[in-house]
Amino acid sequence: MNESNLKQWPFIEAKKLLKRLKNQSKKEIIFQTGYGPSGLPHIGTFGEVLRTSMVIKAFKHLSSLPTKLYVFSDDMDGLRKVPKNVPNKDMIEKNLEKPLSDIPDPFNKFKSFAEHNNNKLKEFLNEFEFKFEFKSATDLYKNGLFNNGLELIFENYDKIMDIILPTLRKERRLTYSPFLPICRTTGKVLQVKAKELNKKTKKIIIDNPFTNKEEDYSIFNGDCKLQWKVDWGMRWKILEVDYEMNGKDLIESFSLSSKINKVIGGAPPCNLTYEHFLDEKGEKISKSIGNGISVENWLEFSPRESLELFMFQNPNRAKRLYFDIIPKTTDEFLKFKINYKKLENIEKLNSPMWFINFNHDEEVPEKISFNMILNLASVCNAESCDILWGFIENYYPKVDKRKNLSLQRLLEFGVQYYKKFVLPQKKYRSPTEIEKKGFKELIIFLDSLSENAEAEDIQTKIYDIGMTLKYENLKDWFSAFYEVILGQNQGPRLGSFIKFYGITETSKLLESKLKE
Repeated sequence: MNESNLKQWPFIEAKKLLKRLKNQSKKEIIFQTGYGPSGLPHIGTFGEVLRTSMVIKAFKHLSSLPTKLYVFSDDMDGLRKVPKNVPNKDMIEKNLEKPLSDIPDPFNKFKSFAEHNNNKLKEFLNEFEFKFEFKSATDLYKNGLFNNGLELIFENYDKIMDIILPTLRKERRLTYSPFLPICRTTGKVLQVKAKELNKKTKKIIIDNPFTNKEEDYSIFNGDCKLQWKVDWGMRWKILEVDYEMNGKDLIESFSLSSKINKVIGGAPPCNLTYEHFLDEKGEKISKSIGNGISVENWLEFSPRESLELFMFQNPNRAKRLYFDIIPKTTDEFLKFKINYKKLENIEKLNSPMWFINFNHDEEVPEKISFNMILNLASVCNAESCDILWGFIENYYPKVDKRKNLSLQRLLEFGVQYYKKFVLPQKKYRSPTEIEKKGFKELIIFLDSLSENAEAEDIQTKIYDIGMTLKYENLKDWFSAFYEVILGQNQGPRLGSFIKFYGITETSKLLESKLKE
């Protein structure tokens, strides 16, 4: 197979990594994704793991080299502010600036806030059946597994300072040190300058602002941690990381960490910079703020495969991530899934579906879309799937609801979404005199048709009626149907919807609206 024909971005990333490994003799390729557990895990965190897993899948297709994914938690970082979406804020406030792994769990479920958030992360990664190895900064520091890296930083202290200091404000330069001691008195992470380095004992000497005393701290075994940019570069070296992607806001940080990594004898990993997800207001999604939607939120209203598709699409473009994009993405997934089985060889590899975990045997009839289900639910004011199944079985007599679990799930999602987001916004109006005239003409037309009539013929007739009524903008004629019949300002392609809902049923519905 010609690798140049593989155009999807995970393959491009995998080929980039293979080029980097060309002159190396590594037996195992390490992928890494990082997580700062200062707030509850959010959908952006999930997205980074998913996208990295997609690159791994592409890499495995191109290479027989074994791979491993590390999910790394910076759980030894000092907490700087109280997250907005946690209980017991007063307790958190009292423990600010301590390592996350030393702060009590505000949810009272685990030993620490870090452990709670780490477990939350692992839970939903396991739910999606990711293959990963979890790494805790606290464990690696305290168990001495970072000691070799810490010593390399210590030995290259001046070179690292020369890299970092020019990037800092004047005031920050006065207090900056790559090493952050954990205060023996308060338990807080100290942002203080190292007065002296003891090369023999591998200790740093500082003036402790809480005790007003000169104190020394070993760089080993968790007595200190590194500033995160230094930590990042060191981590790549010790864990032998080959690939790691990051958000756009970390471009400069990645560059600095790469320089530090080279100073201590490392080779920076391959990297993809992705854009951030935005909330409904167009603001960056944040763990601490808790804006945007969660993985759990999405899975209430759509199959997980649609979420995977959303994550796959356009990682280099900032995308609004809110509930109103779920129907569109769900329909895109259904369309890609239907088309996938028609593809061959290289075409499959260039389809988003190749990177998504889905059941190839589960099918939804081609003409059934999520938006169509929502519109059907809207007309029926559906409280459950049962009423929707009646229409589907009439439209697709061969569909067995006992066997088509995929369609059943889709209907359940549709009803949930309708009740949560569509129903509260429904606002019906009465038809105008000119609209009544148009509806009456449409009723006469529908009554003349058989149930076997084509959707396109119905669509054409609706268009012709709008032209006869001399609408300046035909969009207003179609909107009238949506507003009067559905209680919405927009809706489906009417020909297809009428065919799906039923020609006779639509005629009766229009009649009922004329009598109101």
